[in-house]
Amino acid sequence: MPSLDDYARVPLLFGPSPIHPLPRLSAALGGGVEIWAKREDCNSGIAFGGNKVRKLEYLAADAIAQGCDTLVSIGGIQSNHTRQVTGVACALGLKAVTVQEGWVDWPDAAYDKVGNIQLTRIMGGDIRVDPAGFDIGIRDSWRRAIDSVIEAGGTPYPIPAGASDHPLGGMGFANWAREVAQQEVERGIFFDHVIVCTVTGSTHAGMIAGFALEDRPDRRLIGIDASKTLDQTIDQVTRIATDTAAKIGVDRDLRPDEITVLPGYEGPAYGVPDEQTIEAIHLAARTDGMLTDPVYEGKSMAGLIGLIRSGEIPPGSKVLYAHLGGQTALPAYAGAKGLGS
Repeated sequence: MPSLDDYARVPLLFGPSPIHPLPRLSAALGGGVEIWAKREDCNSGIAFGGNKVRKLEYLAADAIAQGCDTLVSIGGIQSNHTRQVTGVACALGLKAVTVQEGWVDWPDAAYDKVGNIQLTRIMGGDIRVDPAGFDIGIRDSWRRAIDSVIEAGGTPYPIPAGASDHPLGGMGFANWAREVAQQEVERGIFFDHVIVCTVTGSTHAGMIAGFALEDRPDRRLIGIDASKTLDQTIDQVTRIATDTAAKIGVDRDLRPDEITVLPGYEGPAYGVPDEQTIEAIHLAARTDGMLTDPVYEGKSMAGLIGLIRSGEIPPGSKVLYAHLGGQTALPAYAGAKGLGS
């Protein structure tokens, strides 16, 4: 029987990412639901960390095993993922080529100069800016970047958007689910609800596969869609979760109730915040001092808030909010009302 431990991993994290309660946020939402956060934004010393560093532990190990010298990936102009890919490449003595597409139509004059793309440039990343719009699928611009590395005599390691649509894309967050179970034992707590942002899918999908190993039907994992391509995102989450589950030894089919991607908090488009996103960012920041971003975590925080206020997460619940990072994009949104203007 295969297991998660069968897959090589380069240690890039400080260790298990910390969990902690959010008592003031809990109180602000009525005090009936106990909210905790697990902090992937504090998980590594590489380029401010984030959820993609956890995934890259497995992909980087595979790249090194294959003798590759260049990580080649893709994201939007303000991609957290391409920042983390570049940082991991630096930490491991590899090169990085990242395609940065125009996934978000955002008017701030400094949008393409500050935040994640600024950090990627500081780290010496080879950035290829492309005007193409948002899509979670495989992109021609990425294929061209891969070919250019080969033509220059390099050995590329292709990493799709979000490190998601990759045979090892779900491993990092399958391991995350195992971490949660260990931390629950240590703290004497059980999280009956887990909230995570969902876009390219492998963070959520890895969690589905990892939690499927423990098979606790009393734990509800809810993905909050931030893609605004809901059907495509559900398909990708389902495919990655099913594939990852088989790879780590889940010896049954995944149940439909284990795969939940919830719309209603995605805003007008990927990467564009709305009023409930801004409200969520303010509430988390002004209660427990926890910063979230307008692309991912502000939207999943809005989902958490909405589910508690509506009673869908009932009083007495213990909720774990997966904080995936992303605050490094905030300077690019300084023109948004409530985020700097």
